Amino acid sequence: MVPAVLPFPNIDPVIFQIGPLAIRWYALAYIAGLLLGWNFIVRRLKDAALWNGQPFKGKAPATPDNIGDLFVWITLGVILGGRFGFVLFYGIGYCGFSGGAGPSCEGLPGAYLTNPLKIIAAWEGGMSFHGGLLGVIIATILFCRRHKLNLLAVSDLVAAAAPIGLFFGRIANFINSELWGKVSDVPWAVIFPNAQPFGVPRHPSQIYEALMEGVLLFIILRIAVKRFQIHRRPGMVTALFLALYGLFRFLVEFVRDSESVIYGWFSMGQLLSLPMLTAAALFYWYALRTPAAKPAK
Repeated sequence: MVPAVLPFPNIDPVIFQIGPLAIRWYALAYIAGLLLGWNFIVRRLKDAALWNGQPFKGKAPATPDNIGDLFVWITLGVILGGRFGFVLFYGIGYCGFSGGAGPSCEGLPGAYLTNPLKIIAAWEGGMSFHGGLLGVIIATILFCRRHKLNLLAVSDLVAAAAPIGLFFGRIANFINSELWGKVSDVPWAVIFPNAQPFGVPRHPSQIYEALMEGVLLFIILRIAVKRFQIHRRPGMVTALFLALYGLFRFLVEFVRDSESVIYGWFSMGQLLSLPMLTAAALFYWYALRTPAAKPAK
């Protein structure tokens, strides 16, 4: 085993605190991801070249005001879905399956009955990406139905912006010294101060996810839209996002020191990624039903 080459930066998770009010990097990551995602979509709506010709006929699928309102709904979807997804998938699902023996279970799921406040106690830790994704999906469906917008086209806009939030979220995980990787002797291994046993180099799996689910996924979706115009088959961008995120998350779980291993190497994160791959196939099939459209010249 070689010593870690990259020292942990040991950044205080709290940016600053005034009395009981603490501003944390994790909260800032959520805010940055949402605001930059909103800005990215608004800029895409103003790019006339994306919407000329079929099937949009020169009209973007939403207005900047629509997107501003939508992101209020999405924010609630991320927070409520992320928390209740953790409670359902991990606190009840995994901890119930393991009999509360997992290192992060701490008496769950029984503790939800004896102390129901734990259900909403996100400040104790516990947010699920897959739950947040479901929250965003529900929020987008309800918003589009209420405002009579094309659901698949709006979903494609949200999917194209999602890697921005994923990047900042994983960077915040790294700063918080959480969701670290397995023990490793790679030259870029990091010693995380909260990991046990202490002093052992580990994969910086949060950085892997930030680069794969954030940077790489954003670039691929951007090229797919600008170069190959896949958004002209509504639902195709969503399909590509779900497929690649599901694949990247499944792969990174092999080096992530998951506290929710179901059997052998198979983790809860990998299990929850499988429905994403199935949903991607359904979106892809549905999108292919739309005849290929080209931009007007």
